[in-house]
Amino acid sequence: MLGEALTEAVLTVGGVEGDRTLALLDTVTGRVATAKHPRLWRSLLRFSAVHDGTGVRIVLPDGRSVGATDDGVDELLSAVLGRTVVLAGTRPAGATVERPDPEDVLAGGVEADVPYQTLEIAQGTSGSSFVDYAPVHLITTATLDHIGTEAVRYRPNVVVVGQQGVPFAENDWVGRDITIGEVRLRGTLPTPRCSVPTLEHGSLPRAVHAVRTLLTENRVDVPGFGVLPCAGVYAEVLDGGVVREGDPVVLG
Repeated sequence: MLGEALTEAVLTVGGVEGDRTLALLDTVTGRVATAKHPRLWRSLLRFSAVHDGTGVRIVLPDGRSVGATDDGVDELLSAVLGRTVVLAGTRPAGATVERPDPEDVLAGGVEADVPYQTLEIAQGTSGSSFVDYAPVHLITTATLDHIGTEAVRYRPNVVVVGQQGVPFAENDWVGRDITIGEVRLRGTLPTPRCSVPTLEHGSLPRAVHAVRTLLTENRVDVPGFGVLPCAGVYAEVLDGGVVREGDPVVLG
């Protein structure tokens, strides 16, 4: 689902406090529901999830909202999605997602029944959240401006402004310390991109260039995953704390 823009956030070893702590599980497959498989789940990007002071509240495409712990939440979400799901707050051991190759989705369209890989999530985190890989994901405005897309399409935790207008500078942050205010991170992997950035996000239309540009300009050899289109960088948290909008970012 879509998230919310924050002016400050608490980062721990497990990632951003409150981020991806819940997920929908497909009761047929047992896998995590994700728009990475657009034919089945792209409508999730018409939902949003926010913290309202009492817990997570999910806003449906028609404007209705429901609390994550409300009675009947599973039945309501299943009815709107047209597929039976349960809202889970504990990541199953070895939790997986279905991920088609973005080139297949670009070629066949979002309704195409294309092959997919089954991938285990959160392999690069010691936390318990439903992150794709690592606890934190960063992207620069230089990369976003070069591609010509909105940050929300890439679902980052932190957007870094500036970087002297050098797109894809994040490729070189792997293995380096990244200090943001009182928080210290270390880059772990370039962030591979699936077809999600190309999809409709709320009121935003499709944007095939959101990944097509990466396919032509920034294919990166990601250790353990192969040569993939990338934008942004994954990071682990070395020293936690609060990140605030406007904090300086220093590379070590």
